[in-house]
Amino acid sequence: MRQPEEMMDSTFLGEKRENEIPHGLAHVLWFLVAFVQKVITRYTVHDRNRVLDLQSSSGAVIACTHHSFLDVSFIWCSLGLGHYPRMMARDTLFRKNALISQIMARCGAFPVTRDSADRTSVKRAVKMLKNKEIVCIFPEGTRRGKTTFPPTLHAGAALIARMGKSPLVPACARNAEKVKEEGKFLRCPHVDVYFGNPVYPKDFDFLPKEDRLQGCIWYTMRESFALQEGCKPQEVDMAALFPDSKDFAEVFAQREEEVKHAG
Repeated sequence: MRQPEEMMDSTFLGEKRENEIPHGLAHVLWFLVAFVQKVITRYTVHDRNRVLDLQSSSGAVIACTHHSFLDVSFIWCSLGLGHYPRMMARDTLFRKNALISQIMARCGAFPVTRDSADRTSVKRAVKMLKNKEIVCIFPEGTRRGKTTFPPTLHAGAALIARMGKSPLVPACARNAEKVKEEGKFLRCPHVDVYFGNPVYPKDFDFLPKEDRLQGCIWYTMRESFALQEGCKPQEVDMAALFPDSKDFAEVFAQREEEVKHAG
């Protein structure tokens, strides 16, 4: 049996197919998970082609909001059978037991050590993008409201996209957090998975070099929260969502005015 560490460095439904992770378990789990989610939530996926069109050209980094542990399963199932994104997951999940580690690796997941400069996970993700695979990252690092620490925007997703010469795609699983709220019984809300327009890291080169990655992920996640809240990106209060992160609202508002007048 192949070891999880070996599969983390193997290809998975990308351009190059040698030494590929076997698909059997992923297919079976997709049918089971997608069926259960469809029965419970009647979930709908919007604009999945914004991701699938990139799978054949450049690969992409899905940057998703994170309100619930179910965000992971909805995003993983959302692209359809045989189009599974490679989920970046915290390393502690892979250490729970050998069976969980084996299942996650066979579904394309790979670990990241949170709150550290994890070069191994970055290199793996970049390699996946260069093979035109889809990588999913939750830039908030953990589920919103599940820790006592203020939410923080991590620029790792923007770094990976830039190194892999791939765009970021804003995403959310709206209402997934309502399926099972703490202290409440299981509910059956309708869940909508949304994908936004691709965001290209090179478009942020107008910013000072030290702000480019942070500005890129700030802009991308503002798009993701706009999808989550069903509003315009300019209406998202990023300063309230990320009080300890730099706020780029005025910078991008000014940039939009400059582009409008130049056009």
